[in-house]
Amino acid sequence: MADNFEVLHHNKNPEHALLLKVIQPGLAGLMDGSVSTLAPLFAAAFATHQVHVAFLVGLSAATGAGISMAFAEGLSDSGELTGRGNPVIRGLITGFMTFVGGIFHTVPFLLKNLDSALYLAYLVVGVELVVIAYIRYRFFKMNFILSILQVVLGGALVFIAGILIGKS
Repeated sequence: MADNFEVLHHNKNPEHALLLKVIQPGLAGLMDGSVSTLAPLFAAAFATHQVHVAFLVGLSAATGAGISMAFAEGLSDSGELTGRGNPVIRGLITGFMTFVGGIFHTVPFLLKNLDSALYLAYLVVGVELVVIAYIRYRFFKMNFILSILQVVLGGALVFIAGILIGKS
């Protein structure tokens, strides 16, 4: 156990450091932003049938999630014990990527037509989920098909919750 700790703590491999300090916090943020903002965004769209309201809800959800995730990651550990690097940098990466994940499928609601905004947002969500699955495959050696299934399942559950809440 101590040997494993020493290897992790003192790993000088630049690819491993990039994985721990940048890719993993970025992926966590992207996943959270892409998935956690679906329910409020689509609930607002289906409840109000107003693209402007849906856009404001999506923008506020992406912003709030980004801030929350930045603090959660930055305060999760100092990086000294785990070798994960500067907590402020990790927090900024996670928060920014959370915002990015939430804002991409919110932007279609700048369109004036709700149906067009919804169809474009569905497409964007699909692309986001495939990108997340690809990042998991590329950097974390996950099986690509399994990764897609896992990510899509999580996204679908939140998406369905948003629609059901919005239609109630």
